[in-house]
Amino acid sequence: MAKTVLVAGASRGIGLEFAVQYAADGWNVIAGCRNPAQARSWLPPSVDLQPLDVTDLASIEALAAHLDAAPLDLLIINAGVSGPDAAGFVAPDLRAFDTVMHTNVLGPMRLIEAFGAKVAAAGGVVAVMSSKMGSIELAEAANALAYRCSKAAANMVVKAASCVWGPQGAIVIGLHPGWVRTDMGGPNAHLGVTESVEDLREVIADLSSGSNGSCFDYTGRMLPW
Repeated sequence: MAKTVLVAGASRGIGLEFAVQYAADGWNVIAGCRNPAQARSWLPPSVDLQPLDVTDLASIEALAAHLDAAPLDLLIINAGVSGPDAAGFVAPDLRAFDTVMHTNVLGPMRLIEAFGAKVAAAGGVVAVMSSKMGSIELAEAANALAYRCSKAAANMVVKAASCVWGPQGAIVIGLHPGWVRTDMGGPNAHLGVTESVEDLREVIADLSSGSNGSCFDYTGRMLPW
């Protein structure tokens, strides 16, 4: 029986590539997109393309109702925004701060709350797209401060969720995709989207119960919080 993956944030970039690759491998793919029309031309007809705005609770609840009793083996939470790209220690304005935190932190909280039990019942994986920039131990700069803080908070979401759904059978992890050539990563990044996602899928496939509550980069190296 084919496994099922829900990719939250599949309109473009890494999320879209996850949906494409898993569909090519015969998975049942549900692609949650803020802009379904943008993603449709890139996705095969077999992909169940659903509207999803992770900052809108009603949107998440509608997607949960759509899945209903369907099993869910893998939840990939990729939706995210970069926020202001300040070069130094600069506090963002309130609107920018709210956008980054609602998308990068509250969004994963709500998605895991909505689908965590379903993933645990399938003995599956919840993978939250994080970043090395969210690691407190590895921090060596203050640029993109709002983004850094949001990913540090998202890492706590991963850790806290692992304490709840790990004992129930799920593996909850954070993932650092590397510096990838996307709209967010920019043209100078050293990794292509296809390469990054291929590597991340290998990391996901190699997880064990001991991986629960950890963060890994695209090479499979465990990153410190």
